[in-house]
Amino acid sequence: QVQLVESGGGLVQSGGSLRLSCAASGSIFSIYGLGWYRQAPGQQRELVARITGGFSTYYADSVKGRFTISRDNAKNTVYLQMNSLKPEDTAVYYCNAYYGNLQYWGQGTQVTVSS
Repeated sequence: QVQLVESGGGLVQSGGSLRLSCAASGSIFSIYGLGWYRQAPGQQRELVARITGGFSTYYADSVKGRFTISRDNAKNTVYLQMNSLKPEDTAVYYCNAYYGNLQYWGQGTQVTVSS
């Protein structure tokens, strides 16, 4: 069982930056793939960025060059650095951990970007 707790969301002006953090419980954090998803009102949840246990990364086209995902296995934490934020980035951001058929989700943190 893995528990995930996100933090770092908030209100920011267009062009600003935020860093989301997701702290995980469990002693085998390093084997999990980790991802950040987001869900805007009335829309489906979408993958924003992902980082594997081997530190390979993937980004949605909409955030490439602006967002950076990273992980610190010593701290059981995954981060999402978000720069040059746009109003369309407004959503609830969820942390995800996966390994094989196992999936775990955090409770979400709101990010609001004002124009």
